[in-house]
Amino acid sequence: CYLCFLLLAFFRVKSWADAFGGELYSIVTKYSGSLLLQKKYKDVEPTLKIKEVDGLELVKKFSEQMESMLRRKVEAVERLVEAAEDADLNHEYNSSLEFDYYNSLLINDKDENDNYVELGDEFILEPNEHFNNLLVNTTYSDIQLPTNVYNKDPAILNGVYMSEALNPIFVDNFERDPTLTWQYFGSSTGFFRLYPGIKWLPDENGVISFDCRNRGWYIQAATSPKDIVIIVDVSGSMKGLRMTIAKHTIVTILDTLGENDFVNIIAYNDYVHFIEPCFKGILVQADRDNREHFKQLVDELQAKGVGTVSKALTESFKILREVRVGGLCNQAIMLITDGAVEDYEAVFEKYNWPDRRVRVFTYLIGREVTFAPNVKWIACNNKGYYTQISTLADVQENVMEYLHVLSRPMVINHDHDIIWTEAYMDSAAQSLLLMTTVAMPVFSKKNETRSHGILLGVVGSDVPLRELLKLAPRYKLGVHGYAFLNTNNGYILSHPDLRPLYKEGKKLKPKPNYNSVDLSEVEWEDQDEILRSAMINGETGYLSMDVKVPVDKGKRVLFLTNDYFFTDISGTPFSLGVVLSRGHGEYILLGNTSVEEGLHDLLQPDLSLANEWIYCITDIDPDHRKLSQLEAVIRFLTGEEPDLECDEELVQEVLFDAVVTAPMEAYWTTLALNMSLDTEAGVEMAFLGTRAGLMRSALYVGSEKISNKKFLTQKDKESIFTMDHFPLWYRRAAEHPPGSFIYSIVSEDDSGNPSLSTEQKETVGVQIKLDLLQRKFWMAMQQVGASAIMQRHSLMLFISKVDAVLHHIQWHFNEGFSDVSVPWVGALLAFDCVLVVFCCRVTMYDYQAMCKVPYHHHSGAQPLLSVPPLCHSRVSLSRPLAAHKHKKHDMLQPCDTEYPVFVYEPAIKETNGLINCGDCQKMFVAQQIISSNLLLLVTDTVCDCSIFPPVPMDAKEVKYILPCKQGCRRMRSQKLRRRPDSCHAFHPEENAQDCGGTAGISVCPALLLLWQGTQRCQGRRWGPLLEHPLWLPEVSFTPGRWDKEQG
Repeated sequence: CYLCFLLLAFFRVKSWADAFGGELYSIVTKYSGSLLLQKKYKDVEPTLKIKEVDGLELVKKFSEQMESMLRRKVEAVERLVEAAEDADLNHEYNSSLEFDYYNSLLINDKDENDNYVELGDEFILEPNEHFNNLLVNTTYSDIQLPTNVYNKDPAILNGVYMSEALNPIFVDNFERDPTLTWQYFGSSTGFFRLYPGIKWLPDENGVISFDCRNRGWYIQAATSPKDIVIIVDVSGSMKGLRMTIAKHTIVTILDTLGENDFVNIIAYNDYVHFIEPCFKGILVQADRDNREHFKQLVDELQAKGVGTVSKALTESFKILREVRVGGLCNQAIMLITDGAVEDYEAVFEKYNWPDRRVRVFTYLIGREVTFAPNVKWIACNNKGYYTQISTLADVQENVMEYLHVLSRPMVINHDHDIIWTEAYMDSAAQSLLLMTTVAMPVFSKKNETRSHGILLGVVGSDVPLRELLKLAPRYKLGVHGYAFLNTNNGYILSHPDLRPLYKEGKKLKPKPNYNSVDLSEVEWEDQDEILRSAMINGETGYLSMDVKVPVDKGKRVLFLTNDYFFTDISGTPFSLGVVLSRGHGEYILLGNTSVEEGLHDLLQPDLSLANEWIYCITDIDPDHRKLSQLEAVIRFLTGEEPDLECDEELVQEVLFDAVVTAPMEAYWTTLALNMSLDTEAGVEMAFLGTRAGLMRSALYVGSEKISNKKFLTQKDKESIFTMDHFPLWYRRAAEHPPGSFIYSIVSEDDSGNPSLSTEQKETVGVQIKLDLLQRKFWMAMQQVGASAIMQRHSLMLFISKVDAVLHHIQWHFNEGFSDVSVPWVGALLAFDCVLVVFCCRVTMYDYQAMCKVPYHHHSGAQPLLSVPPLCHSRVSLSRPLAAHKHKKHDMLQPCDTEYPVFVYEPAIKETNGLINCGDCQKMFVAQQIISSNLLLLVTDTVCDCSIFPPVPMDAKEVKYILPCKQGCRRMRSQKLRRRPDSCHAFHPEENAQDCGGTAGISVCPALLLLWQGTQRCQGRRWGPLLEHPLWLPEVSFTPGRWDKEQG
């Protein structure tokens, strides 16, 4: 009966919605105390001062403070560099030096006789909150070495002995600037001196794989930007072990490249081909995606045919000569081959001589020495370096030689460039915190070795990025505002939407591309990349954008107008951005409250402050580190801790909010004492929050009866004030008219959390159980006489989530009608129809997703894109990760996804219609419930619409499949970046004749047998018999250098 249903729609449903809405409003208003709080803020309005926020001045101020903080870190590193170089200048190399030091792997270890092992003396370790509660020694540093470096090699002992001079500087730096974290010296010989000293633990295989010389901070400080073409011989003679060694050599070279370097790889046999055809004739940025892509392609190389080196060299020189996009500083060719039948002088004469702008490094693979003179000649006559690699164990040390050569011009000129790295996880401290490192090279200043340009190592210090963002306090940015940092390459250093971790089982792990997330992937509304370009170029300016901001793990979306203010941070490659949302970040309200009055109200037990915010600096003085922010503020105000440094503006805001909200404690307490358990059972908690990070809460039931015990605790970060965001309920309420309640499900155990936004200044709410709402709904229906009609119709209540996904049915109210069965599928379909009328569908994108792929699937992360992705190439740029090691089919890899979000249109108050289900038509009517984000949906129970599937809401991976030409065009495209300012490619005093390949002296069989019998020990490098350590006994040696040709 369609007419009956229309009558129900127009004359009844609204009265039902109004009755239930009035009942709800009465309950939540009463138990939240919203009207009282509104009145209190209304009373003090005449005393408030309104301060307009100047976004451009704000970002400049933050930038200056960050620059000052980072400058202190640079000064600490400069003191270390000076001390290290002076120590080396005064140190004479002693090949027979005997010296015990603290080996971080062996400290505090004892043998079976309870004696400390060699290099493992007692080393006092204590937990330190400043260093993530790790066990550290803040009075001394210790030494870490990779497993493949012999810990008593003379070069190691001399370097460690010399660098002992850094210990007092480490301690003095930390005393001068207690905000310093890890300080260290990475030696070119492989040892790593770390302060404060820690106990270093091997991996699950008992291996110490960490080698400081492979770290980005070391490589960036040791060399200028590099343009490199790798040429690899894939002729038939390279089959077997030689091909394996060659591949490992390429991978090791790729691992020495970073975001400021550019690279390509050419393979040659009968003909020359680029291993990635799309990169033919160009250099591509050596970012993580491209490096991983190259590694996959290298792994697939096969040896066959005959080698033609000259054509490969010619092609490489052409690329480097014509390069327009690249590092545009050091240029090098890496030739990896098992032999060269000639020296190819004609090629070098045509393309590289006499200037020799391109260095050529040669790697002779295998033990064969027939062609060694030619291969060495190529390197020595092109300012490069020659090495022979006979085993996989030789690869690491031999590849590192090219870095020492490229560092010579900088060393000879004594140019101490300061470098800052991209964001990375602090593996040395076993932490998942994002860091950046400031580093500087350390040179030998001895006149006798000046032309050799000897790099002693690199000094560095870590800076936690969270410490930088503390200088851009949340309260100054408003409820939706935030600050972010990016690099000269456009990569994010810090951003509230950066998600660097993913879950592997129960364990959090860094995503493989966590430090190469581009600004355009988090601020993806910047489709023309105006913001990105301006920040990369270090400009100062302003930009406004309408944005869609995902919250609540992407289930909700906020439509905001954001004002972006940006500037550079002087002395660094970084830029700072500050975002203020219209309506929430433009003004700050300042109240006038005396310390005496505010202090009294701060002491109330129901009050807390955002402990991640910096009201007072508590992490410098060890006596202050155990104080909560509330305790620190109270001690500051009472004068108990006169040395505390506090943000007086924020403290004044807290005092004002504490006074205005103080009556809420008495109000809530009175309600709790007089609460009726019969009619109002289910109201569990009241709470409020203010822009100053102040929170109050009161329980209406015992804590053991609370449905969602995580709410408003550290276990539920979304519900509290953090460094990254305001609470979710606060952010959602801020987008609704004053006086309206916003309902949301906060747990899976039937606990609801309606919250109310009264003004921009504060948010107040209550937590209630869902069964209370069910009872109130049933009572309201009885009062308006709805029972008879409801026998023939299904009523459902939905949280419409003005900023949320609408597909979840939150409550079904059919209790009390035992003779009525509810067709859930039909109701769902009715609601899907309501979506079309009440809501707009928004497609959202996630460029930091992790997708499951089949075990043998090799597609990976793709290049950046603009939204919407109209066309893109699908590029295989990252290796899948095993999400669970015991399930080989369950793999995870970085990917892009898209998913729909339905956003409620509040201007539409009601709707009705018909759904054609084939044999019948399902009728429905939906009505908004006043002062809330709830919808009441009424539909008939007769018509079965199960033939229709529900609206899919799952995220789907975006596949970028284009024809070859278009795909290559996308892969070849280079995003804007800013090159580092400094370049050190050549120096006229450089000794280019130091080019490797000293002839070796074979070990006699008798000596070799003796050595094998006495010195072999589980693959470690042992060498007391020899001047230099080595991996395998089957090698030749000479004093000063190793040559593994004749083993």
